[in-house]
Amino acid sequence: MVWQELLTIPYGNTITYSRQSHQMKNPLAIRAIAAANGKNNLWVIVPCHRVIGSNGSLTGYAGGLWRKKWLLDHEARLTGVGQTTLPF
Repeated sequence: MVWQELLTIPYGNTITYSRQSHQMKNPLAIRAIAAANGKNNLWVIVPCHRVIGSNGSLTGYAGGLWRKKWLLDHEARLTGVGQTTLPF
């Protein structure tokens, strides 16, 4: 179910782990959802790189944080939308 939710995140956009848990109607499952994202072996196909920390930080990515940042920057450049961190 967690990976299915990842597939709904539009290309070039990000959401937080908290938002993902609320979208899944299970706001107390943030850690379990983050753990399921972390077990994603199909990280380019199932875009767990589009999920960021609530404070806008790039957290936890099996492919390495440098690759997560690169993928988000790449998608943002191609679409002209999106961001790698949340503006505060």
